[in-house]
Amino acid sequence: MIRIIVAGACGRVGAAVLRLAAADPDVNVTHALEAKAHPLIGTRIDVPGQKGLGYLLEDNLGASVDDCDVIIDFTEAKATVAAFGLAASKNKAMVIGTTAIPPDSLDAMRKTPGARAVISPNMSIGVNLLFSLTEKAAAVLGKEYDAEIVEMHHRLKKDAPSGTALKLREMIKGTEPGRPWVDVTGRQGMVGERKPDEIGLFALRGGDIVGEHTVFFAGPGERLEITHRAYSRENFARGALVAARWIVGKGPGIYDMAEVLGLK
Repeated sequence: MIRIIVAGACGRVGAAVLRLAAADPDVNVTHALEAKAHPLIGTRIDVPGQKGLGYLLEDNLGASVDDCDVIIDFTEAKATVAAFGLAASKNKAMVIGTTAIPPDSLDAMRKTPGARAVISPNMSIGVNLLFSLTEKAAAVLGKEYDAEIVEMHHRLKKDAPSGTALKLREMIKGTEPGRPWVDVTGRQGMVGERKPDEIGLFALRGGDIVGEHTVFFAGPGERLEITHRAYSRENFARGALVAARWIVGKGPGIYDMAEVLGLK
C-alpha cells in the first residue's frame, strides 16, 4: 500500500484526491495538510461520499513527512518549492500539480540532488495526450500553419494564461527551436497583419468552467483544432494518483506525465 500525504487537501483538486484515494485499496492517505492560516486547521475534514471517513487537517509537513512514500502537492508555488526541498532531504517522492512555479525555481528543483518528483502543469491523462498530439501536429504542419491557443477557466482562477496553455505553447515551439517565435497574448486596434512567427495564447475566464484548451493550426484551405474539455477535477486527481503509484519505484529524477504514461 502506498502511503500518501495530500498537501492542499481543502483545495478543489486536493479534495478530489482525497475522494478517489478513499476508494482505492492500494492507497493510504496518512496526512491531510493545508496552509497555517487555513481556518480549519486542527479540525476534522470529512471526505464527501465516504461516510465516517475524515482526516485531521494539519499544517506541518516537517512533522508528518516521515509517514509517507509520496507527497501529492496542489498548493501554491512558494509552498511547493519549500515542500520539495524537505521531501528531497528525506528521500520522499512528490507529485506536483502546482502551477505558476517560477522558471528559476523549476531549474533549481531539477538540480536538487536525490530529488524524485513528477511535475506537470496538468495531471489529466487526456491533457497529456493533448500535449503529445499538439507536438506531433506542429512538427508535421510546420510554418505553413499558424498556431493559436485559447484556454477557458472559472472566474476564480488566479494565474493567466494557464500552466497547461503555456505547456502547449512550449510543445509547439520545441518543434522548431531556432525559429524567431513572437508571443502574443492579446490583439487590439490596428495591429497589422499576423506575423508569420506569431503564436497566440488567449485566456478567457468566467463561471465555473473547470478547464478547456483548444489548439488551432490554421493553414491554406483548412484548419485543424485539437480540444480538451475537463468536466470534473477528478481527472486531475486520478492522474496524480497514477503518477504517485508510478514514481514509488523510480530512482532520483524529475519526471513528467508523458513519462508516466509512456508517451516518450
